[in-house]
Amino acid sequence: MESADKLMFVQGIFPLIAIIVSVAVAGWVVTTWLRIKNGYPLDGAWGQAIYPKNNDEAVERIRLLSQENAQLRAELGSVKDRLANVERIVTDSAVSLDREIEQLRGKSN
Repeated sequence: MESADKLMFVQGIFPLIAIIVSVAVAGWVVTTWLRIKNGYPLDGAWGQAIYPKNNDEAVERIRLLSQENAQLRAELGSVKDRLANVERIVTDSAVSLDREIEQLRGKSN
């Protein structure tokens, strides 16, 4: 009689265990698919990167992005200099600005 109770217990709990395992595996598959789709690296059992591996295409992309970053930094420096000049012109008194303009006109004649 006791073995019949154990059998009923196992038969009752087995579907619950199967559902939990199925949901866990499906979640792992979906998570892995999303990571691959969005370009995130996949990790192995010990944390080493499995995908994407460093290849020539990735190195070239990094080089191009670094080059673009340097160009944008140079352009930003130029914009900062121009803004400083505009701020100086706006904040200078009108008398000193008129004097500088007249000096420039005098040099061009």
